[in-house]
Amino acid sequence: MQHCPAGSVTLEKVLNFSELQHCQLHDRILSASYDCVKLRHAFRVALKMSFLQDPSFFTMGMWSIGAGAIGAAALALILANTDVFLAKSQKATLEYLEDIDLKTLEKEPMTFKAKALWENNGAVIMAVRRPGCFLCREEAADLSSLKPKLDELGIPLYAVVKEQVKTEVKDFQPYFKGEIFLDEKKKFYGPERRKMMFMGFVRLGVWYNFFRARSGGFSGNLEGEGFILGGVFVVGPGKQGILLEHREKEFGDKVNLVSVLEAARKIKPQTSASEKK
Repeated sequence: MQHCPAGSVTLEKVLNFSELQHCQLHDRILSASYDCVKLRHAFRVALKMSFLQDPSFFTMGMWSIGAGAIGAAALALILANTDVFLAKSQKATLEYLEDIDLKTLEKEPMTFKAKALWENNGAVIMAVRRPGCFLCREEAADLSSLKPKLDELGIPLYAVVKEQVKTEVKDFQPYFKGEIFLDEKKKFYGPERRKMMFMGFVRLGVWYNFFRARSGGFSGNLEGEGFILGGVFVVGPGKQGILLEHREKEFGDKVNLVSVLEAARKIKPQTSASEKK
């Protein structure tokens, strides 16, 4: 009997090798099966996400974003044209107005208390937002149209400005047929000052006022402070009180001239002590 030389392949080794190959093949089959499962899962996900490759999806998304932006802008525009965001005015009292310091516009100005304007005969007083503003010039001209009737009633017409810038007051004078005084502390624009900033330029009422004044032939400039809103007062003599208080709610919000005349006709001139006797 011949023996196999050393290092030769035995039956046991062959069997072991076959078993090893079988195990490796089994592992590969399992791995391939697992990869197939992952591949199927990835394919399903890809199918679900395939809408991302559809241009209409992005178009629809952009339309949605655009529609949302337009809706937000429309809502903001609507709210800006309501009184929701307008500064609330605080009514002035007679005592508050009486104590205001005013100055004449002479080279050597004199200071006096505002009550001197209406103490005897009452007065109509315009608190001018900005003398160079064409909207303020329009209202000044409107109030000046009442001057003949006010003169008949013996009621003076005055205006106050909050600053003197270059020749603005002088240039304003042709539009206003009454005396003008300086309110340096801006008290006539209070007690709580109200401002309209850039929101005014998205208000339809303001644009209407712009076109109305422009079509009326009024022009102006941008000199001076113009955000603090003004107003118009009709004040009776003595302690008769404030008969009309119009607070400008937006640029160009003019006082009603009929209301001014009605208030002026309610003024009862002060009777001096000598006249009473």
